[in-house]
Amino acid sequence: MKHTIVMTGASRGIGRAAAEHILRQSPDAHLVLVARGSSGAQLAAELGAGGHPVSHVSADLGSLSGVGSAADKIRDRLDRGDLPPLRGFVGNAGVQYTNALAEGPDGFEATFAVNVLANHLFVRRLQDRFAAPARIVLTTSDTHFGDFKHNMGMVPGPVWKSPEVLARTGAFPKPDTAAGGRTAYSTSKLAVIYLVHEYARRLPAGIDAVAYNPGFVPGTGLARNAGPVARFAMRRIMPVMALTPFATGPGVAGRYLADVVLGTTHAPTGSYVDRSRAAHSSQESYDPQREGELWEAAERFTATYAAKAETFSGDVTGTPR
Repeated sequence: MKHTIVMTGASRGIGRAAAEHILRQSPDAHLVLVARGSSGAQLAAELGAGGHPVSHVSADLGSLSGVGSAADKIRDRLDRGDLPPLRGFVGNAGVQYTNALAEGPDGFEATFAVNVLANHLFVRRLQDRFAAPARIVLTTSDTHFGDFKHNMGMVPGPVWKSPEVLARTGAFPKPDTAAGGRTAYSTSKLAVIYLVHEYARRLPAGIDAVAYNPGFVPGTGLARNAGPVARFAMRRIMPVMALTPFATGPGVAGRYLADVVLGTTHAPTGSYVDRSRAAHSSQESYDPQREGELWEAAERFTATYAAKAETFSGDVTGTPR
């Protein structure tokens, strides 16, 4: 049956590999790519070669007004019948800055805006257009564990604070340093899991939400805002680690992501998928109080851009699995 999957972060690395795999494995899927500027048109043309149904919507994910506009364009296309029923949203885009001082156009810290609020706004604006069975997949990270086993000492663990603090610049010690930027990243990925747990409580039956962790994937564009030495190491040296159990190559990680999106990997709503299987996320990531507080804050932060969205009608008392 023909259906639509909306995807962010498909231009390179894990996302590009996942998009290619989705199109190969699910020929009935119309893939709608969300990308900045003209890059979306080029990407859609490349992925659509051979007759695959691919289109794009332009948006800067750091701008909530841009995200809201992109989501509304997708809603309009669905309502007009230009797109088949919506059965998937993949929030794979993510950023990591060299400090915790980057501010987006809406006044939010840029890491939090892209990695957390943009995903939430897409889910809220598209929620009443999903046709069950549907699946929402948000990409998280090993870094949310905060220990050497998962981070190999490269990224500080998350430092949770109230969402009102996390959403603003300077939330962490030494915010002008790379450590501050990496802490913002790992904390945002913990927030992604909190949101998935809350979606599992609130979304109607048949619309699942899953957090996907690709593991350590060197060679992607995540370090593009780092200094030249770090960028060189990520592009040229660390990809060799993909030959070891400590890392995953972008192609394999992309295939794992596609398997989660397509339901090939068994993952009930609220699940955390570690590469190719459902697993337990960190102990810290199961905290209903934080999850509820983040939900309420994200609602406030995105209210201006989600004014037309209807309230979730699902049960809000469930427990994420």
